[in-house]
Amino acid sequence: MKTSLASQDIAALIAPLADAEQRFAHHFPGESGARQPVHTVYGGAHLFKAGTAKKLGDLALRALATYAPDPFALGRAIDLPGAGSLPSTLGEADAVAKAVRENPELARRTDRHAALAVVIYDRIKEKLSREPVEDYRIDFEDGYGNRPDAEEDGHAVAAADETAKGMSEQVLSPFLGIRVKPLSAELRARSIRTLDLYVTALGEKTGGKLPENFVVTLPKVVMPEQVAALRGLFDALEKKTGLAAGSLKMELMIETTQAILAADGRASLPSLIDAGEGRVVSAHFGTYDYTASCNVTAAHQSIKHLSCDFAKHVMQVSLASTGIWMSDGATTVMPIAPHVQAKDGPPQGPKQMAENLESVQRAWKLHYENAMHGLVGGFYQGWDLHPAQLVTRYAAVYSFFLGGLDAASDRLRNFIDRAAQATLVGDLFDDAATGQGLLNFFLRAKNCGALTEHEATRLSGLSAEELASRSFVKILAGRRKH
Repeated sequence: MKTSLASQDIAALIAPLADAEQRFAHHFPGESGARQPVHTVYGGAHLFKAGTAKKLGDLALRALATYAPDPFALGRAIDLPGAGSLPSTLGEADAVAKAVRENPELARRTDRHAALAVVIYDRIKEKLSREPVEDYRIDFEDGYGNRPDAEEDGHAVAAADETAKGMSEQVLSPFLGIRVKPLSAELRARSIRTLDLYVTALGEKTGGKLPENFVVTLPKVVMPEQVAALRGLFDALEKKTGLAAGSLKMELMIETTQAILAADGRASLPSLIDAGEGRVVSAHFGTYDYTASCNVTAAHQSIKHLSCDFAKHVMQVSLASTGIWMSDGATTVMPIAPHVQAKDGPPQGPKQMAENLESVQRAWKLHYENAMHGLVGGFYQGWDLHPAQLVTRYAAVYSFFLGGLDAASDRLRNFIDRAAQATLVGDLFDDAATGQGLLNFFLRAKNCGALTEHEATRLSGLSAEELASRSFVKILAGRRKH
């Protein structure tokens, strides 16, 4: 049977699609599969040292040993799945933990809740010893405050010196950056000066090199012109210091209603990202400034407030498939003991020790729940403000990935098997986005330490080379050749 339309007529009709598809692919390239940190730790610039990451890890390990000395104490404190059935006496806890470590596969089948608690606990300790901080932000804003110009000048140069030292000694966190003050009328002169001093001093110390995964955080963004101004500053600094063109990247703090919806009712984030002309790599949600901008009173400002869920969902819709990372905000209730023993004072009594334990574990549970809320909502990164929060950051991340492992493993294996047999159009499987999402689960779990590489390959059914490709489409193409 002949078709009623001539081939040239069809070609003319669909020709505009090619240009539209190119524009679409430019705006929505999808996730790269590159490692995204699970958190950003903020610390005042005046406190930053080359060895800060290790120091924070040591403090976190000390808190873990003091307030959750075994896996089941931590599991009960944060209410891990099956927490009520976990061993509660010291002798039983030691025996069960030993059995899990000796035969983890058997333990998973016979007492999965205890097995999960032990694996999470052991991997937290390993992570805190090996790589306690994934991303650190040298903060010249809320964590630093307003100081005399000479004092901030000195801290900007000192922070650059410590950064250069950390690069030389290879002790910095894998991701690093600074947060400057907003580019508001009142603070932009100070913000620009701090950025200039830090980047110039760092370039002089390192011969024009930046740390890996370096970023500048711009807080309280309300208009595209602020992003464009920072982009222009980056251009000028790169030329001045000899940094490679395009090497300075930025992340935007989404802390105001104007950063969510513009005056004309449109979502603001696309125009903010476009103003960066490729310099913007992530958008971080600021819980407390945002809720304040919504007139939520301090008593009800929370990361789980409905206004925050709305704002973060707008962020997700605006940034989906763009490759821009998103981060959740902070939990400001700190896991701090109310009673601190004086250096030469008497030891704490049972009442004080009990109050310390209750205070720290209550704050841990809140932080764990908030982190899980973000993970379940699709935010794989969040803020941490205190070293003891590293314990529950990794507890939440590991619980999230290990708890969903069986379902993700089955789905990815089945999906790849079906996809490998399906019809491909232009060498692209039409459900590649779904497959990439399943693959990203294992990539994220491996990157943060929830899974070892051996576990990730065994459970995903992928080879190490396939997993390293970070691309579902490449995996399918490789399997089709064989």
